[in-house]
Amino acid sequence: MKKLNKMTLTALIAAITTLSSSLIYIPVGFAKIFPVQHFANVLSAVLLGPWYAVVQAFLSSLLRNILGTGSLFAFPGSMIGALLAAILYQKTKKLAFAAVGEVIGTGILGAMATYPIGVLLLGQEASLFGLVPAFAISSVTGAIMGYGLLKILAKNNALGGILHENSTHNRGL
Repeated sequence: MKKLNKMTLTALIAAITTLSSSLIYIPVGFAKIFPVQHFANVLSAVLLGPWYAVVQAFLSSLLRNILGTGSLFAFPGSMIGALLAAILYQKTKKLAFAAVGEVIGTGILGAMATYPIGVLLLGQEASLFGLVPAFAISSVTGAIMGYGLLKILAKNNALGGILHENSTHNRGL
């Protein structure tokens, strides 16, 4: 996929994710869990690769915060999840590993990264054991949705050659 196409798809996924954030979210304490972000992370990780996936996660988080539908917790959670999902997919060429990378990256590592934000920046006493389950539930839900859509698209050959373009086994640069 050409660079301009990747940039366009990144912006499109970020826009759809941002628009849907006002419709689909679950408030959990002072965090808002948002399964559509994890869905978008898995799609971006597989279709676009690591750096575009991280940019998509950052743009979505930034726009959601500007519009008041997100929280500061969106940044580390979504960006770590998108990066790990893309790296695992890139190394294995397996859709399931993209989903697992999103869950581990956001559900565990991202939740742990948000703990200092809650305590230091927001001045709220956050419980690490409260953040991990909330982030994990959201990331599992979104990762399953993304994995399911990608499996359906791959089964119906709707992705053409895009699916394995971002793996380490295809370095046609």
